[in-house]
Amino acid sequence: MNRKEELVAAVQVYLDAIHECDVDKLDAVFHPQSSLFDGDNGKVFVESIASFRADVAGRSSPAARGQKRVEEIIAIDWLSKLSANVKLRLQAHESIFVDHLAFVKGESGWQIVSKIWHLEGTAEVELL
Repeated sequence: MNRKEELVAAVQVYLDAIHECDVDKLDAVFHPQSSLFDGDNGKVFVESIASFRADVAGRSSPAARGQKRVEEIIAIDWLSKLSANVKLRLQAHESIFVDHLAFVKGESGWQIVSKIWHLEGTAEVELL
């Protein structure tokens, strides 16, 4: 597997984790010291990965509702052979998010070291 294929595989783990609300997959793809950020309300919101993990664990998953997956990788920006930013769009329940994920490849493979997200809008849920 080349580096792009490895990175896209890590992105897929992230997308699976969100769709399935699978915290084991979150643990696999997020660096334990990572943080998440949002500024949609005009104020910077910062969340630790531990807090985000607990939030995801308490949700009903889109997969359990039979929601069709709506997601796309918009761009990959390579900073080096071992770091990249990935911009993607996904729908989780009615919410459509644009995420910027900063990845670094270390001993555990490609891991997200930070996430900035934006709630782009809402849409009806399509079921399988």
